[in-house]
Order: sequence, then structure tokens, then C-alpha cells
Amino acid sequence: MARSRQPSHKSRNLLVALLAVLVLYALAGFLLLPWWLERTLPDQLEQRMGWQAEVGDIRTNPFTLTVEAGALSAADSGGEQVLGFDRLLVDLNFFQLVRGIVGFEKIALEEPFIRLDLLEDYNINFARDWQRANPEPADAAKSQPEAEAGDPPRLYFGGIDVNGGELLFRDFTQPQMAEFRITPLDLTLNDLATWRREGEDSDYSLQAALGSQVIEWQGDLSVAPLYSTGSVRISAVDHQTLAHFLAPWLPYDLRGGSVSLSSDYAIQAGEVFRLETSNGELTLKDLAVAPSPEAEEARLSNGALTVDGITFDLNAREFRVGQVALEDLDVALARGPEGQIDWLTPFTEEGDTGGADTAEETPSEGEPFRWSLAGVSVANGRVLWQDRVPETEAEIELASLALSTGRISHQLDEPVTYELKGTLASGGQLSLTGQVTPAPFTLEAAIAGSGVTLAAFEPYLREGANLAVTSGTLSVDGNLDLDGQQDPLTGTFSGTAEVAGLDLKLPGTPEPLMAWQTLRLAPIEYNVHPARLEIGTVTLVEPFFNLVRNADSVHNVERIARKSGPKSDGGPADGASQASGEEPEFIFRISELLLEDGELAYTDRTLQPAFTTRFESLSGTVTGLSNISPQQGKVSMRGRVGGVADLDFQGTIGTLGTEDVSDLKLLIDNLSLPVLSPYFGRYLGYGVDSGQLDLNLDYEVAGTRIDASNLVVMDQLELGSAVPSDQAVNAPVKLGLALLRDRKGVIEVDLPISGDLANPDFSVGKVVMRAFVNLLAKVAASPFSMLGSIAELAGLSGEELGKVAFEPGSVRLAEGEAEKLAALADALLERPDLLLNIRGSVAPETDGLALLREELTNGGAKTLSDETWQAAREAYLAGERSLAPEALSNLASARGVAIRKLLRETHGVPADQLFLLDPARTAELGSSGNVVVAFTLDVR
Repeated sequence: MARSRQPSHKSRNLLVALLAVLVLYALAGFLLLPWWLERTLPDQLEQRMGWQAEVGDIRTNPFTLTVEAGALSAADSGGEQVLGFDRLLVDLNFFQLVRGIVGFEKIALEEPFIRLDLLEDYNINFARDWQRANPEPADAAKSQPEAEAGDPPRLYFGGIDVNGGELLFRDFTQPQMAEFRITPLDLTLNDLATWRREGEDSDYSLQAALGSQVIEWQGDLSVAPLYSTGSVRISAVDHQTLAHFLAPWLPYDLRGGSVSLSSDYAIQAGEVFRLETSNGELTLKDLAVAPSPEAEEARLSNGALTVDGITFDLNAREFRVGQVALEDLDVALARGPEGQIDWLTPFTEEGDTGGADTAEETPSEGEPFRWSLAGVSVANGRVLWQDRVPETEAEIELASLALSTGRISHQLDEPVTYELKGTLASGGQLSLTGQVTPAPFTLEAAIAGSGVTLAAFEPYLREGANLAVTSGTLSVDGNLDLDGQQDPLTGTFSGTAEVAGLDLKLPGTPEPLMAWQTLRLAPIEYNVHPARLEIGTVTLVEPFFNLVRNADSVHNVERIARKSGPKSDGGPADGASQASGEEPEFIFRISELLLEDGELAYTDRTLQPAFTTRFESLSGTVTGLSNISPQQGKVSMRGRVGGVADLDFQGTIGTLGTEDVSDLKLLIDNLSLPVLSPYFGRYLGYGVDSGQLDLNLDYEVAGTRIDASNLVVMDQLELGSAVPSDQAVNAPVKLGLALLRDRKGVIEVDLPISGDLANPDFSVGKVVMRAFVNLLAKVAASPFSMLGSIAELAGLSGEELGKVAFEPGSVRLAEGEAEKLAALADALLERPDLLLNIRGSVAPETDGLALLREELTNGGAKTLSDETWQAAREAYLAGERSLAPEALSNLASARGVAIRKLLRETHGVPADQLFLLDPARTAELGSSGNVVVAFTLDVR
């Protein structure tokens, strides 16, 4: 019996023991472990992290191997919450433990809270709190043996779920602390193992939000080896988030915009790290950027920027981008008074620019990255250029901007096609089409512009010229080729250009200065280096130029050039290179200039009244203009002056800027002389009542030297009333004109001049007028010298016509004097306005002795001895003997009458040209002892 009961006691005892262990295990698992965890966890957080923590109920199930914790809240030493959650569930897999694997069937975390601070020193608050709570001795690192490398622990996670979490990120690295609250934070991770499993990968899904900004991340993951494929999408990251994280690198003020980015990826770690992305897309919407925080408004914005086909391969070192499309781009650029462009200011401010230490960069290892861009397209763009450097601020707006390019890649020697079009807000269309090679730089561009309003560019014109653009448009069509493969840059432009409807004025003046209907240049050939410009035909239609000499003697055209500083003493003067036979730095040729229906108005306000005239209907050609020898140009121009006179301008033109000779001839016929009345009033003291003028000007110009012949013909010139003028010549002007005028009322004089055109005091018009005035003064001062041409025909000098010799005591002309009177008569007949004043005169001693001898001889009837004559002569001279009182007076009067009679009756001089003056006793003696009677001339 005893043997049969012993086994039953053992089984019972074993069962009791097993039940006891099970009870104790259950008590420990259900009661003791939660109690211990609730008390240990806060202590550990305080000891290890310095945090004050509170934890809710913790429930464990030793049989299902689950741990469930209630609410946890931990605060750092500053009293701010740093960690927390509403519920944590951990479910261990028993069977995985049996296999030596720490397996978690499920880990679930609900409503977690994490506060992550990036400190000023770029440390993290978790690391800081750990280091404070766990200080290490200085030699601790030396005493610790090196950890042996080994395989990672075998961990398995069946599923990890994070629901409704919140991550508070605070950044203290910048002057203003910024915080970002990411919520909800949802994570799902399934079937993750830390060891290699053939054909089995885990999958994961992460979703987080920062306001309206969403991060979505999903894919497959393998830990051993580390390998992951999936996709990531970041949506609507706003400008505030971007501005904060880009602040160290972005020198501008980001004020608007959102970015969305998505991409597929594959990453693998091992002996070779691999990273690939594909199907990437980037969208940037409603961007708004200001050049600086001080700017009042954003100066760069866009509707949408989209980039597709983004692919990156780290191992292949290749980066590819599809099409970049930009819509509604709006950018404003401003250049300040000092010449600094606002967008470039951050890059030019004083600071560390690298210096010599950064002049040479260490070359990167391996092959360079290969990159490519399928193309760029810009639609409905706008660019505003504001320039405060010119005296008047410039503002040019290019709207409706459209740009498209071809493929761009790391192969910079491959050409890139492009097409650019735009509309100027001020008026006009622009387009460029062609291709560009980045390195070495080459550019091919077909340029087309039409109706470009020139007034928008007036501020730049006024930097070099004092001009205001009232109207005018530019059109251009051509091809530009630039080549920067060698220094200096070379290139050509060929095409046509036209400026239409131009109207220029001097700023602040209402009167026009220069205008034309059309200026056409075709064809144009320009070479960048060496600088060379060749124009086939320049056609100027209906040009108008208004030349005004103001009351201060300054011409309006002199105000066009803006004053500049003194020239450098280091270089040669202008034209020095050509004077020495060298080619100029800039070469130009104009084959033909066509002028159609031009007009030039001239006003001289230094005169009272002001002088005005117009050159009208100017048409003609100028051919062969160049500054390179040998060059022989020609000019042929015709027109009208003052509405009545004909103008003909012909000649040859030497090489410009050289000493080559230019021969120019100007003919003006039938110009109304009253037009010139203001000049006659200033220089002659009389206005002009009537008359016509013909000019035949022959000019020879060599360099700046001018030699000219000015043939002036005035027909029927009649002076008007006297004009007060302190510049008028002090001479009998009317007499001078009468002496110059022939019987037909024509005055013809040749006025040669010469001078240096480079002399600012030299003026052709002024010199010609002065020469004419001086001629009048000379003629009036020596009137008979003007009759020299007539006298020469008679074998006489001009001065001989002004006097006639008589035999002493007689009215008989001396030998040869009759011919003199005949020549004088011809001169009077040629100049009907001249009046001859005849003053009969005697030489009292010579004529008295002759009359005494005649009286003693009774007219030659008896012989007079020498002794008798000598005695009578001495008595007469001593006053002891005299003639009849009227004897000399009668002789003087008889001589005047004889001269008048001879001129009137013999030579036909009109009586109204001959005047007898009161006889005189002041006659001079000629070289042969004859008595000389002098004449004077006057004018009607």
C-alpha cells in the first residue's frame, strides 16, 4: 500500500509548488512590478535626467507579457514639461524570447509630447540634462576599455504605433527664439527586425503636421543591412518656417510663400553607401521676398514655381531636373545713388570675403557631379528696374515676360537654346532668340524690338547729354554674336535700326531742339573688338534742327554736352593717333547718307530785333564718310533759305579726323536781304529796307584749318533807318556801299578768310561779317581806291582819280589829265549813287605868279625880259605888287566850272551827280609844278 501512495504525494507536492510559483509570479507581475515601476520610473528620470516626473497607473500582465502605463508627465529643472504621454502599451512576444529574440508584438503610444530644444551652443536639451545629471570624471574616458564591435542585439517589432503625438521644437540659436509645434504626429511601423531576413522588409508610415504644413513618409525598411525605399512628401511649408531655418544662409527677408516637395527614394548602408531619389517634384507658391527687413514691401514674388523630374544618384554622382516652370514672376531691382543694386548689397557689405586663404579650393575627391536641367520656362513675368544713379530717377518695366530655354547641363561647352519675349510698360516689344554657351562663353541672339519708347531711357541719355525726350520710338532687327573664348571679348552685330517720331528738347525749355520723322540705318555691321562700325545707308526723313544763339551768346547746342572733369594728362589728345598715321581705336564708315525734306531754323537773340531764318526742303546725299584713310566722300545737297532763296551745297569730304582736305562749295541765290537787317544794324548802324543776296562760298578744310573764299553779291541793297549800336563801324557806310555798287545796283565782293576751327573764338559767320564791315570802312576812308579797277583800265591808279592837275594860272588841264577825267566819268556812270564834289582851287603863289606874268606880257603879245620879270616877281612875293582882287577867285571858280562842264558835256555824267563847292585857295602843287585840284565823293 505504501509503495502505491508515494508517487501521488510527489505529484501533489510538485503541483502545489507549481501553483505557489504561479501565484507568486502572478502577484509579482500584477501587483509588485507595477508598484515598483510607478516608484522607480520617476526616481530614475530625476537621477538620470534631473527631471521631475509623475506617472499614472501602470498595469502589467505577466502572462501576456504586456505593460500598459497611464499618463506620464516630466518637467525639467526649470519646471517646463519636457516629456509626456497619455498611454503606453508594450506587448512582448514570448515565443520570440525563447528563440533569443527580444520581440515586441506591439508598441502603442498615444498622445505623446516631446519638447526638443536646440540651444544657443547647438546642443540639445536632452543631452544637456543628461550631462548635468551624470557628470563624468576627466579621466573616465581613458580608464574605460574600448567597446568591442559586435552584431547588434536581435530585436523584433511587430508593430509600432504612435497616435496623436505632439513635438514642440524650440530654436534658441538665433536672436529671437522660435518654436514649432508639430501635431498630430502619427507613426506606423510594421514587421521590423534588426537582423537580415531574406525577402522580408518592414513597412512604415509617418504623418506629421505643423499647422497646415504636412509631412508624409512611407515605405519599406530593413535594418540589417540598413536599406529603405519609399516616398516622402512635405506639403505647404510656409515662409515663416523656411525663413527661420534658412536665416543663416538667406540674406533676404522672406515674407510669403509655401513649398511642397515630394520624392521617391532608396537608401542603403553598408560597405558602400547608396542614395537615390526619383520622381521628385517641387512646388513654390506665392513667394514674397524683400531685399532687407527695412524694405517697405516685397520686391520679388511669383504665382507658382514647379520643378518636375528631380532625380539624384549619389553613387553615380548625377543630379537631373526636369522642366522648371515659373509663372507670374514679379521682381523689382533698384540701384541706389551710390550705384549699389539692392539685391546685391548683402554680398558686398564689409566682412570676411575669404581673402587669400580661400583663393584656392581643395579639389573634391572623385569625379565631379553631373547635372542637367531639361529647361526653364517663365510665363507672364514682370521685371521692374529702378535706378537712382541718374540725376532723374529711371524706371523701366518689362512686362508679359516669357522665357524658355533648352536643356542645360554640367557640360558647359554645350549650347543652350533660349527664347525671350517681353513688353515694355512704357511702350514697345522686345525679343531675343538664339543659343548661349556658358563656358567658354559664346552668344548667338536674334534681336527684334519694335516701338520701344525712348522717353523711358531719358535719364540715361541725360547722363551724357542735356536732352529731354518728348517722343520717339526705336525699332531694331538683327543678329548679335559674342565670343568670349579669348580675352578680349569679340563679337559682331548685323542688322537694321530705326528711330521714328523723335522729338528732343533742352530740359526746362518749351521750344523744340531736334526732331525727325524717321532715321533708318540699314544695314548695320558692328564689330566689338577691334571696335568698328559700318553702316550702309542712313536715311533721315524730315529732320528739323532748331539752332538758337541766346542773349548770352551761348548757342543752345552748346548746352547739350554735360560738363565733365579735366582730361587725363596720360593719354594722347584726340586725333593724335591718326595724325601719326595710326588707326583710331574706333573705326566707322557710312556708305551713304540720304536726307529728305530737312529743315534748319536759326535764331540769334543777341540782336535787337532777333534774327531768324530757315533752311527748308533740304534734300541730298552724303557718301563715303569714314575716319580711315584713304577716303574721299562727296556731298550734294539742295534746298531753300527763307522760303525764297535757292541753296546748293556740293563738295568732297576727306577722311574725318585727319588732315585730309575737304573742298566744299555753297551757293545761295536770291536771299532776301531784309532778313539780315539785324546784322546790318549791329555792324553798320543801319537796317536793310530791300535787296537780294547771292553767296558763292568756296571752303577748303584740312583738319581744323579752314581757308575760304566768300563771294558776296548784293543786288539793289537799300539801307533802312539808322539803328543805334555800339558795335557799328565808325565810317560813312552809305558812301562805302555806293562805291561798291555798280550802275545796275549790284555790289560784288570777295571776302577771303582763314582760321582754326578748333579755336573757340573763331566763327565763320562772324569773320565774314567782320571782313565785309572792314572793307566798307576801308573803302569809305579811301573812296577813290575803290575805283581802281576803272582807273587801271586807263593806266591809272585808284588814288589818281581823286584829283586833276591844271597848268599854273590857267584853266587848261595838264598833259594827260583829260584821260583821268574820262576814267572818273566812267566810274561815276557805273555808280549812280555817287556824288562828285568839285571844289575849284588855286595855289596863290604859283597861280598868282602865272597870272602876273600873263598880265605883264598882255597874254603873250609882248616880250618880257628876264630882268623885268625877276623884278616883278620879287615885288609880288614881297607884297609890293598885286593882282586884281578877284583874279585868283575867278581862276579857282573857272577851274571848277571847267571840270564840271567837261564831265557833264563831254562824258555825259548826269548833272545830279556833279556839285560845285565854294572855291578855295588851298590847292597843292604836283611833282611837275602843276596845280592839283582834289575831288571828294559823297552818296545820295
